[in-house]
Amino acid sequence: MAGNVDIRSASAARGEAAITDFGPARAALADTYVGEDAVLTYARAQSARLGIRAIGPSGGACLRLVAAALDAKAVAEIGTGTGVSGVYLLRGMRPDGVLTTVDAEPVHQQYAREAYHAAGFASNRSRFIPGRALDVLPRLADGQYDLVFCDGDPAESQQYLAESLRLLRPGGMVCFEGVFQEGRLAEPDQHDPQTHAVRELVREVRESERLLPALLPVSDGLLCAVKR
Repeated sequence: MAGNVDIRSASAARGEAAITDFGPARAALADTYVGEDAVLTYARAQSARLGIRAIGPSGGACLRLVAAALDAKAVAEIGTGTGVSGVYLLRGMRPDGVLTTVDAEPVHQQYAREAYHAAGFASNRSRFIPGRALDVLPRLADGQYDLVFCDGDPAESQQYLAESLRLLRPGGMVCFEGVFQEGRLAEPDQHDPQTHAVRELVREVRESERLLPALLPVSDGLLCAVKR
C-alpha cells in the first residue's frame, strides 16, 4: 500500500512539473487568441500601476467561458483587484447575474467599480464587500453560488476551498488562480509557506471525493473543480 502511495505521489509531481512547462510561445498564443478591449487594457494598466497581479488574458477567457457554461447567476469572487477578472466573469454570466466580490482594499474596489461601469454593466450587477475574505465569506449564504473564483492570499487557499464548498450548489465550480506560483509549485526545493499552502490545496482538490478537478495551464495556473 505504501508503495502505491509513493507511485501516485511521484506521478502527480511529474504531472505538475510537465503542465507548468507550457512554453512562452504557446502561452503568448493563448493570451492573444481572444484579445482584450480598452476596458480590460485600462483595468490591467491600473492593476500594474498599483502592483497588483491580475489574471492573464487566457485565464480571464477561461473564467468567462466557465461562467457562460454554468449559466451563472450568482458568482463570488475573492480578490476584486482593479476589476480585470470581474469584467471577464460578468461577460460570461447571465444578463441578470450578480457578482459578489470581496477585497480588503476599498480603493481597489473603486477601480473595479469604474471598470464595470465602463464595460456597460449596471450597478446592480455587482455587490462589493470590503474586508478580509475569511471574515466576509462566512456571512454569505450556503449553496447559493454557481461559481467561486479565488484570487486572494495563497496562504489561505485551503480555507477558501472549505468556504467555497459550503457556498457552491451541487454542480457549481470553484476556480483558483495563480497555483503554479510562477513555477515554484513544480520545484521540490521550494518550501516557503505560500508554496506549501498551494501544494496542499492542489493535493486536497485532487484527492477530494466531492470534487472533479482539472489544472489548466493558462495564466499562472488555473485550478478548477466541479462540486459533485
